[in-house]
Amino acid sequence: MLDRMRRNPANAHLGLMLALTFSTGIIDAVGYLGLDRVFTGNMTGNVVILGMALAGDTGLPVAGPLIALAGFMAGAAAGGRALRGAAAAWTARHTVLFVAVGIIIALAAVPAALVAEPGHVLQYSITAALGLAMGCQAAAARHVAVKDVTTVVVTSTITGLASDSVLGTGGGQPWKRRAGAVVLIGLGALAGALLLHVHIGAGMALSAIITLVVAWLGHVTHPGRVGRMPYDTE
Repeated sequence: MLDRMRRNPANAHLGLMLALTFSTGIIDAVGYLGLDRVFTGNMTGNVVILGMALAGDTGLPVAGPLIALAGFMAGAAAGGRALRGAAAAWTARHTVLFVAVGIIIALAAVPAALVAEPGHVLQYSITAALGLAMGCQAAAARHVAVKDVTTVVVTSTITGLASDSVLGTGGGQPWKRRAGAVVLIGLGALAGALLLHVHIGAGMALSAIITLVVAWLGHVTHPGRVGRMPYDTE
C-alpha cells in the first residue's frame, strides 16, 4: 500500500484528506450533540447559530459557538504561520501540524473520558481545544490543496457536484472525490453520534487516531517531496 501511495502522491493525498473529512464529521457530531450544540469544524454552522441566538428567546448557545470560532481562528492562524514559505505539497511541517492536531484532540478526550457529565467550564475548554485543532487542520489541508476537499466543510463541494452535473453545466467533474467528501463527512457524523452512546470521549479518541495515522502515512509516503501536485486530476 505504501508503495502505491508513493507512486501516486496525488491520489494518496486525496485519500488522506478524505480520511480527515470523516474525522471532522465525528468531531462535529461530538461538539453539537455532546457540547451544547457547538460545531468545532464547521464554522458556518456556528455563525448561523450565533445569528439566531441574538434574536433572543431561542434557547441557542452563544458562549460555546464564540469560543469555537475563536479557537478555530487561532488554530488556523497558527497553522498558516507555521506553513509560511513551505512548498505547496506535503512537507515535514504538515506532518508536525497534523500530529499536533491529533495530540490536541487526544488530550481533549482525556478529561471528557474521566468526567461522566462535563460541566460548562470543562465543555468550554474542550470546545476551545477542538476548535483550535480543527482550525490548524483546515489551514494545513488548505495548503496541501487537494481540490474540493477542505476536510472541514462540504458546501462548496456540494455546489460543484450539483452545478457541474448533467442537470447543470454538464461539463464533466471529479464527482467521485466530491461525492466521497460529502458522504464521508456524513458517515463521520453518524459514527460520532453513535459513539456518544459509549462516551463523549470515544469519538474524540477515534478522531485523534485517524488524524495521527494520516500524519504518519503522509510523512512516510512523501518525505521531502516538493512542488505542486496535480490534484485536479481524477
